[in-house]
Amino acid sequence: MLEHLFGSRTRVKLLSLFLRQPDEPIFVREITRRVGTQINAVRRELSNLLKLGLIVETIEGEGDGTKAKARQPGLKKKFYKVNPDFRLLKELSTLLLRAQALYEGRLDHEIPKLGDVRYLAFLGVFLGEKAPVDVFIVGQVNESQLKKLITEAEHSLGYEINFTVMSHEDFRYRKDMTDKFLYSILEGRKHVVIDRLAERSPIT
Repeated sequence: MLEHLFGSRTRVKLLSLFLRQPDEPIFVREITRRVGTQINAVRRELSNLLKLGLIVETIEGEGDGTKAKARQPGLKKKFYKVNPDFRLLKELSTLLLRAQALYEGRLDHEIPKLGDVRYLAFLGVFLGEKAPVDVFIVGQVNESQLKKLITEAEHSLGYEINFTVMSHEDFRYRKDMTDKFLYSILEGRKHVVIDRLAERSPIT
């Protein structure tokens, strides 16, 4: 969806990266690593965003929050971050959040169709913050179809979506063992769509 709107998948990835972390200065190779795109395509889209005025360029150690390191002349890193004075910044950020909400709505509608879902929660990128995973599922689902759904969402939103599927038995075992990974999810901020963990498993 966003790719069709902005005309370039790389541009969508960059917009998603910058708008989700507007205060973080990021250098080119780190940007390339995070968006998983060739550096030439990244440089081209960075140039477009600079001309548009959405992002600004700073040199390492020059008021960007980084410390200058001993390097050969001319080898200082260039960092890029969101221009807080860009006039349409709020509107673009709102558009990104609405796209996320739209895809969350699609996923919370489609994932339960893939099997016996006892618990489904959205966190991480869907809430605009870091988390162990972005989609957490307890139950039995068709994982190949789930991966297809997630991949479609990644392509449209422009960033990676991490998910974890845990069987009900594994969930109960890990909870009894106070598993650190599981409790970081249960105790963290999240949007719970389905919670049927109290239901008994059917007798076969």
